Order: sequence, then structure tokens, then C-alpha cells
Amino acid sequence: MIFDNPTTRSYARLTGSFYLGIAVFGAFAIGYVPSQIVVDGDAAATLANVTARRGLFNAGIGADALVMMLEVMTTTMIYQMFRRVNETLAFAAALARFGMVAVMGAMLLLHGGLLSLAKVGGDPALAQILLDAHHSGVWIWQVFFTLHLWLLGTLVIRSGLYPRLLGLGLVIGGTGYLLDSLYSFAFPDASALGYLRIGLLVIVTLSEVGFALWLVVRGPRGAQ
Repeated sequence: MIFDNPTTRSYARLTGSFYLGIAVFGAFAIGYVPSQIVVDGDAAATLANVTARRGLFNAGIGADALVMMLEVMTTTMIYQMFRRVNETLAFAAALARFGMVAVMGAMLLLHGGLLSLAKVGGDPALAQILLDAHHSGVWIWQVFFTLHLWLLGTLVIRSGLYPRLLGLGLVIGGTGYLLDSLYSFAFPDASALGYLRIGLLVIVTLSEVGFALWLVVRGPRGAQ
């Protein structure tokens, strides 16, 4: 079976395909759907949008659930691919990414609560609390993901199986997620920090997509 040997090119291709799936469905659930539903600072308008576009809102929840399933498979397969490089770092990377997924799962409950409020014409003040809690969830999972990217990037560099530039991009750019949490939660007026996190997030996005594409197209050096 394809899952039997994590050193093969076919194993890497499947891992990369799962990783790209996370990017596609995540962009829909985290990027597109909120842009069409959520009105910043206006919970009443957000509730009205949930009611009017319930199908889109539900599709976003479904895409989020699919992302989490893909995350479980991707995280497990990445661990198997890199545990021969350093088992401690690979296991810590897996735990950090699973921690991120756990927070994401809790955040889905908040979206479920928002949907219930919309159905019964609930209090916008309560809806705002759910929205704020959801935003806080993003800041929390980004901390876990930062640690994962630091560790994954280190493993990529040390493995010698993939371009070191991709590993460096994951390590350096991954800090953008941590800075985004700090900027959003603690230092919203620090404009320099805001610009820096954007630049780093661009780097890490290119590095993650590049790593996933490398897995799909090339795989590890010397693999069959």
C-alpha cells in the first residue's frame, strides 16, 4: 500500500496533495466565506448575512471540517517522513500541528452557535461575543502553527532531501503567524509590526505552497 513506506515518491505525492487540499479548502473557509458573511463591528448585519446566505455559511463549516481531516492525515504523514531525521523534533512538530487542529475544532462550535442564533433571531450582543471568541481562536492556533513551521523548516533543512531555501522560508516566514497574533491581540497600533507580519506571511505562504508542490512534482531526493 501507498502508506507502507514513507520514503517513496508516491507517499510524498499523496502528502503534498493533502497539503494542497488544505490550502484550497482553507482559503475558501477562512478567506472567502468570512469576507461574504462577517461585517466587522456589526454583529446584527453578520447574523442577517448568515440567515440570507445560510448555504454559503454551511459550506464554509463543511470546508473547515474537511481541512481538519486533511490536517490529521498530512500531519501524520509528515511525521513519518521526517522522524528518521530527528524523531523528537518530528513528534513535537506533529503535536504542535494537532494542537492547532484541536483549536480549530473548538472554533467550529462557535460557528455552530452563530448559526443557531441566526435561526432564532438571537441577540446581536451574544453574536458579537461568539465572533470575538472565534477571532481569539485564530490568534491561539497561529501560535501552535508557528511552532510547527519552525520545527518542520528545521527538519527540511537538516534532512538534505529537499531544498534548504524552502526550509528557511518555513522557519523565517512562519514567525509571521506569531507576529500576526501579537499584532491583532496585543499591539494593534504598532504599524511596523503590521507591515513586518505581512511580509513574513507572504514568505511562509510561498514556502508552504512550494514545499507541497515539491512533494507532488519531485518528492525527496533519491526516492523511487
